[in-house]
Amino acid sequence: MSHDDSVLLHTEGRVRHLTLNRPRALNALNHAMVRQMAEALDAAEQDPSVVAVLLTGAGERGLCAGGDIRSIHDDALAGGRASLDFWRDEYRLNARIARFPKPYVAVMDGIVMGGGVGVSAHGSLRIVTERSRIAMPETGIGFVPDVGGTRLLGAAPGELGMHLALTGDAVGAADALLCGLADHFVPSTDLPALLAALDTCTTPEAVVATAERYAGTAPAGELAGHRDWIDACYAADTVEEIVERLDRNGAPAAKQAATTILAKSPTALKVTLAALRRARRLESLEAALDQEYRVSSAAFTRPDLVEGVRAQIIDKDRSPRWRPAELAEVTDEEVARHFAPLGDGELGLAAGTAGTA
Repeated sequence: MSHDDSVLLHTEGRVRHLTLNRPRALNALNHAMVRQMAEALDAAEQDPSVVAVLLTGAGERGLCAGGDIRSIHDDALAGGRASLDFWRDEYRLNARIARFPKPYVAVMDGIVMGGGVGVSAHGSLRIVTERSRIAMPETGIGFVPDVGGTRLLGAAPGELGMHLALTGDAVGAADALLCGLADHFVPSTDLPALLAALDTCTTPEAVVATAERYAGTAPAGELAGHRDWIDACYAADTVEEIVERLDRNGAPAAKQAATTILAKSPTALKVTLAALRRARRLESLEAALDQEYRVSSAAFTRPDLVEGVRAQIIDKDRSPRWRPAELAEVTDEEVARHFAPLGDGELGLAAGTAGTA
């Protein structure tokens, strides 16, 4: 196994700990980390002394802010393909986590975004705290929700997932629970006691029971009170009509959502709408990841990804120049190109999981 210390591994009792360890980068994932996590899960599954895996993030700010998008920007600008190889392994890891046969406990404390959602929200026990801020903000960098995010958001009640996907808004603990992105709320002050208790567990059943014992009631969220206009507005057939409905709605939060959406990449918005709607009809997470790989591969070659990362992360001028700049200029043909088969380049996860849910 690799000795890179960007993922720290140790065992307490019968629980294998995985700690994402790039705190200065808010534990952003790179290819080496994905490989280390995959190797660690293989070892934990095969080790009969391990009853559960526990994922945490180093530092005080959060579990994981996502993938290393600066590296993806540089790779795209140079015409490389390292990002495609990274996504291939990352998406396989996402599927691996979802099918892991032992409890996979993810502590989603602090910031959890993009790729951080991928390594946590597919787990079997997902813990949030009052500090949790969970988001899939890809449309703001000219990209589309991936890491199984289209499956997760597509399964959220009503149109809540579409709202989060198009706006990129972050949610706290209660809204994460409402949307099915988490299982239990535990106050951050109780996390040390929870982790210590988990380390004494000797069976998978005890791990589940311990997490439930520490679970409490999350502070009130916001989305439940907005379900009426969210479900009505985001049910529209096009992004243009969604924005029009949000603008016409009397709720200030709806008008703010329209403003937020219009600042995102027009192409990414239209592809995201199509991707979530398609994901709802797919039979498995693996099929959704296969679709996301096609979309990500196409987005990687489009100008908005490089421009979005430049504006948000590199120059930080927050003024991306999208191409095209208007929703009306994004054709149906351009959207469809993001879903085109990749031939020999397909991810191919669903082929081995026919009939899985």
